[in-house]
Amino acid sequence: MKNFRKQYGKNVCRSLLLLIAGTAVITVHAQTVKQEEKEEADLEAKRELIREIYSEEYQQEVSDRLEEAKAGGNYTEDTMLIEPNPYGTNSLSLYVYFQTKEKAQVSYTVSVEDENIADFTADENARLREEELEHRETEGKTEHEFQVIGLVPDHTNTVTFTITYADGNQVIREYKHNPGSVSGEEEMQLEVTDAKENSEEELSDGLYVILGNDSEGLDFMYYYDTNGVLRGEIPIIGYRSHGILFWEECMYYSISATKIAAVNALGKVEKVYDTGTYKLHHDYTFDEEGNLIVLATDTQSNSVEDRIIRIDHETGEITEVFDLAEVLGKYKELLTDADTEDLDWMHINTLQWIGEQTVILSSRETSSILKISSIFETPKLEYIIGEKGFWNGTGYEDFLLEKDESDGTFSGTGGQHTVTYETSEALEDGAYYLYMFNNNLGYSESRDYDWTQMEGIATSIDVEAVSYYYKYLVNETEGTYELVKSFEVPFSPYVSSAQEYDENIIVDSGMKGIFGEYDQDGSLLRQFQMKLADRYIYRVYKYHF
Repeated sequence: MKNFRKQYGKNVCRSLLLLIAGTAVITVHAQTVKQEEKEEADLEAKRELIREIYSEEYQQEVSDRLEEAKAGGNYTEDTMLIEPNPYGTNSLSLYVYFQTKEKAQVSYTVSVEDENIADFTADENARLREEELEHRETEGKTEHEFQVIGLVPDHTNTVTFTITYADGNQVIREYKHNPGSVSGEEEMQLEVTDAKENSEEELSDGLYVILGNDSEGLDFMYYYDTNGVLRGEIPIIGYRSHGILFWEECMYYSISATKIAAVNALGKVEKVYDTGTYKLHHDYTFDEEGNLIVLATDTQSNSVEDRIIRIDHETGEITEVFDLAEVLGKYKELLTDADTEDLDWMHINTLQWIGEQTVILSSRETSSILKISSIFETPKLEYIIGEKGFWNGTGYEDFLLEKDESDGTFSGTGGQHTVTYETSEALEDGAYYLYMFNNNLGYSESRDYDWTQMEGIATSIDVEAVSYYYKYLVNETEGTYELVKSFEVPFSPYVSSAQEYDENIIVDSGMKGIFGEYDQDGSLLRQFQMKLADRYIYRVYKYHF
């Protein structure tokens, strides 16, 4: 370099050094871009595999292979046919098949050599609902085909099968399996805060199901046990799982913005329903005949999250469509931006089908609860539960139920989620409960309204505030509603959920990544903190598996 300086001068030398440095920067940048392109290609390959899993061809091929194996072998309690996750729908599961000479019942316990991880126990009928359980023979059966769930990743799992015969004799068999690492980035162990000393109640049985931990990477539905240990990883194509439903022996959950899968107790995808030009969001349920009733956006319209579609259970065809503007069209016309694209004028986030084409809906945009009857024939708005000031001057004031504050004043809800309809034989005719996650945020994107008029409600996501579990008693005969139960929960301005389950209450404060189990008095039993992949946990529900 010294000779180079002498021959060409300092300025040329400096220019050459800058050129070399610039070339190095370009090389590093090119390598970074190349690495990012490789990672995106790998991610897309994994997404393509998940799309294949939810195809009829893939599932039929696996089913045929298992049927051939069953037919070609003599599988007994000593020689079980066991295969890890053959259908690809839960990486922490096993398929099990064998026969017994006499009728028997089978249970299993999953254990690992880690004193901090408790055992997980279930039985071969774990995925059956109570209505199916009562139809099976109580003395057992001779052919046993089921899915073991609850395996722990990156551990050698010992699955202990207990086979109990009608005469009381038992046979114990063991199987060891390490499922390896999970495909996603979720935590194997959540941060747990035990507050059980606040109550004498016990935690409920079952697994917590995490629905929608939105991320830019792969998407999954997760199962966690009551100790916060990961027990299931269910891949989906994208977007999020909005909820899980059970009909007959299948579990239903959304796997993309336009698809809902029906998965049987073995983990096999029996059917995939496509919503076509409608994009599903937030919620879905069944009607009396098992047809899917789905909250949807018509992608060919200028408004969003304001339709309900019905999908035929057998054919998968969309047979009915309800547009919320059929009963609230005059309100829609009042909005200043009603002619803009993607008008989010109601933002329906909960759907409760209560029979005879009658639904109860939760509208985040208006912080209101609506009851609508005959939705697929001659739709009729039955009532609105909401803030009087918000609806004044809209022409819908007469549909508001009266707030009954005879036992104390209370604030209305703000952007509530997961409104749930609950009946009781102890109530008089025309009365029922509605419970919900009251986000307690006053906000409307499509309308300029001063939410500070509601005492105690937050008007910004950045303030220190609280959300609530709310339970209303609605009396349609009297035309009233009253608050019969409430307690504070961690603040979550958007998303989130509440579920009454086995005498306890499961609450998810989604934007904090916190969910907890409370007793009926609102005392926290246990709380779980989940690492957020991006924005929030959409919902957390608990179920027996």
